[in-house]
Amino acid sequence: MKYRRLGRTNWQVSDVGYGMWGMAGWTGSDLDEVNRALHRSVALGCNFFDTAWGYGAGKSESILGELVRDFPDQKLYTATKIPPKNFKWPSRREYSVEDCFPPEHVEEYLTASLKNAGLPSFDLMQLHTWEDSWLNDDRWYHKLSDLKSQGLFHAIGISLNRWEPWNGVAAVKSGLIDCVQVIYNIFDQNPQDELFPACQQHDVGVIARVPFDEGTLTGTLTKSSKWPASDWRSSYFVPENLNASVDRAEALRPLIPNGMAMAEMALRFSLSDPGVGTVIPGMRSVRNVEANMAASDAGPLTTGLLEELAHHRWERQPTEWSQ
Repeated sequence: MKYRRLGRTNWQVSDVGYGMWGMAGWTGSDLDEVNRALHRSVALGCNFFDTAWGYGAGKSESILGELVRDFPDQKLYTATKIPPKNFKWPSRREYSVEDCFPPEHVEEYLTASLKNAGLPSFDLMQLHTWEDSWLNDDRWYHKLSDLKSQGLFHAIGISLNRWEPWNGVAAVKSGLIDCVQVIYNIFDQNPQDELFPACQQHDVGVIARVPFDEGTLTGTLTKSSKWPASDWRSSYFVPENLNASVDRAEALRPLIPNGMAMAEMALRFSLSDPGVGTVIPGMRSVRNVEANMAASDAGPLTTGLLEELAHHRWERQPTEWSQ
């Protein structure tokens, strides 16, 4: 496992971290297997774990708290997210701080998250949605700063809306945040344009999420893939999205080096940008953990392959189904 400095936090985090959404919001999650996977990740050197209150209304936070208690002699970095008060994902331009993160709501859900996890503090506290216009109403920041001064968490972050990396550049430049979480993968290369350079300039840590494009870049989805109605993917992979995503994934197959799976290529693409602090794939099995942790040891892709993959950038705009 390789480690990178996460911006001005100065934390040395595993460059492959652990995204904990799938274990609470997707079908096929077995708690015993999830716990085996989490323990295996720690054994292989993973030390960064990202969750949220919104992942099962605290269920995922509880799982993370148990993991921390299982490894009292190891430093595991814990990150969670406060949900917006209106419980709307993604945010929209018309939403205000009062709609999403008024001070009393921020404190209420920070308290709830600590209780869920059974921890005295988190390392990173993030707002689960973001609008750069909220810089004009900084009550959210003053509340977070006050709670941070009480030792309830140690760094402030924001999680950017799907396909809107531009809507966080001002926050990075403001100096108010320590970390930014953004979708970054072979299809979604837009963070390279403005966001990553701003993060580098202002020493803001980058957490790259969705390296597999919600499963498309594993190469296992087909145009007939289906999920139960209760599974988030059933509303995300509407025919319009599923068909286009599968076509684009199939177009990548000629580029996959011999002996490498599409999923490995996808994860190593996200790891190839030196400005990324950690990549947080979702993992629910020991098999997934072992494959993804091995990508850290394998290192970045070759310059030639990265140049080829640059042509597969996909410009997308948020829609009613892209929550």
